[in-house]
Amino acid sequence: MEETEARFSSQIVVITGSATGIGEATMARFASEGASVVGLDNNTSENNATAATIRSEGGRALAVDCDVRSEEQQERAFAEVLERYGRIDVLVASAGIFVGSALADIPMERWHDIEAVNLTGVLLSNKLVAPTMTEQGSGSIINIASMAAKTSWPQSAEYSATKSGVIGITRSVAMELGPHGITANAVCPGNTLTAMVRKVAGEVGATLDMTADEWLAMRANDTALKRLAKPWEVAGLIAFLASADARYITGQSIEVDGGLILS
Repeated sequence: MEETEARFSSQIVVITGSATGIGEATMARFASEGASVVGLDNNTSENNATAATIRSEGGRALAVDCDVRSEEQQERAFAEVLERYGRIDVLVASAGIFVGSALADIPMERWHDIEAVNLTGVLLSNKLVAPTMTEQGSGSIINIASMAAKTSWPQSAEYSATKSGVIGITRSVAMELGPHGITANAVCPGNTLTAMVRKVAGEVGATLDMTADEWLAMRANDTALKRLAKPWEVAGLIAFLASADARYITGQSIEVDGGLILS
């Protein structure tokens, strides 16, 4: 039997927020399918560890220190990728943070920070990769939004607003870059078992007189599948959207939420 070529062989994949969680799982997924992966994150130690683990397993991975809030740092990071590889085939804009406050208590500095990471950071990544992909005449952009972009809860206005904005960016990018052979889609994960969600569980659970585990169990019970997502399950959809099988899918925002949005 002939050995089939890996799905992303020879492709260059850039992933922001690559140190932990969904970004880390996405790094591993693309590397396992033959891509050279470049992770951009300002969590330097964990980002380096993620890349080192991939290399130890035979993959190709590079960690680049980058705070997505900074246009200068993103410009420098993308220039480094292009200098090293000469192209970018896939962008996964995964960097994101969660904060939640009662509406009357939202401090403006916190609003500006979450906006800078979740919204401006995504816009900058899309902006910086567009000229390269346009020149190539090909590329896939996958922006990580959230099911909170399509529904919401009390004390989450900041997060829901920024993630809704990611969907808006994605739709516009899909329309603008589509004529150049580039697709752009948003992935909307539900509650996923990452360090960020576990932290949220502790903080939000405490306001409801619940432990973190009790809060997570409550959120799992809200889904049709009665469990929370694992990061690799979200990475699977991301990889599909970047694959040849998804070349006619663009401008979409797709939930990976175990049926939460149905409730």
